[in-house]
Amino acid sequence: MDEILKVKQELERTKTELGILYEVSNAMRTTLKLEEILYIILTGVTSHTGLGFNRAMLFLLNDKDGIIEGKMGIGPDSAESAGGIWKQIEQNKMGLDDLINAYKYSNSVLETGFNQQVRHIKVPLKESAGGLLALCALEGMPIQLNKETIRKFSADPIVQMLNNDEMVAVPFKAKDKVSGIILADNFVNREAITKDDVRLLTMLANQAGLAIENSQLYEKAVTRAHTDSLTEIWNHGYFQFLFQAELDKAKASKEPLSLIMIDIDDFKVYNDMLGHQAGDSILRDLAKLIKNQSRKMDYVCRYGGEEFTIILPVCDKNEAFLIAERLRHDIEKYHFVHEEMLPNKMLTVSLGISTFPEDAATASELISVCDKTLYKAKNKGKNNTCC
Repeated sequence: MDEILKVKQELERTKTELGILYEVSNAMRTTLKLEEILYIILTGVTSHTGLGFNRAMLFLLNDKDGIIEGKMGIGPDSAESAGGIWKQIEQNKMGLDDLINAYKYSNSVLETGFNQQVRHIKVPLKESAGGLLALCALEGMPIQLNKETIRKFSADPIVQMLNNDEMVAVPFKAKDKVSGIILADNFVNREAITKDDVRLLTMLANQAGLAIENSQLYEKAVTRAHTDSLTEIWNHGYFQFLFQAELDKAKASKEPLSLIMIDIDDFKVYNDMLGHQAGDSILRDLAKLIKNQSRKMDYVCRYGGEEFTIILPVCDKNEAFLIAERLRHDIEKYHFVHEEMLPNKMLTVSLGISTFPEDAATASELISVCDKTLYKAKNKGKNNTCC
């Protein structure tokens, strides 16, 4: 009789586990956006209807720079905030789908101190680093730490940050190579991490690896489709999409949005004298300079020919003018190849600016205003910025 009961319990547990994996797997198939995939994975790890860990972190390997980077962390900042979150979930009877939709409708679910901490983590991917993440990545095996074994990692900044005496790190793979790590613990309820927890987390991590790989391949394909092949910045078609999307956001948030249009002065002279290959070299160098001198939140695009645009979210006209003038001076001082061939013996640009809401309310009108102010700058003698 005891044997039958044991088998029934085992079957029930297996059914529950398969149900969790099926639900998370189904949710991952609903999107190809990397951030949404990461959120679904970590929600599956921390959800009460999922694996039930108190908090979880996801890291991706950056082979190019030889580091492991923190990408997302889900979990409360303290035991007090955990109680409030869990109470709300229970009252609203929120399942996995509800928790995932909460993210899709509002990014505020990731505006936590814990997530910000995770996103700032960068650790070396080498054996000599001696850290938990590096060891997990290099060995390609789960590592479970408890009160006895955690002492070996007492100097690890991540172990210190989590401030817990039990945790588990599980790697996931893409093309038989470790591509990331999920780290989870129970810092609030202090429940022991069992072998079954590690096994289930490993199974979920295997699914996560495939979903993340698909997402990264998709994002690379999208980037290639929307990138100008010569300058490696966004192309004209994607500029139109981005500008409309940012304008919609500006209208919703009632924040200003500015557009800078840039045109190379006397570029035809340069092309006629030195040929289009030399002109292409100038365009590449200028695109790189504009991108490096722009804010991280801005979008630098090639509008066409020798014209570039910069979309500046949350930027009023005064700030846009200061950014444009600083950029104009930087371009004026930069030494471009054979620029002495130009009429003024140096390469310069003219810039026009338009701003929402004061100049116009639609994307096409803002582009038109920007274009007019650009030619106003040209008519003033070039190497000018006009609003």
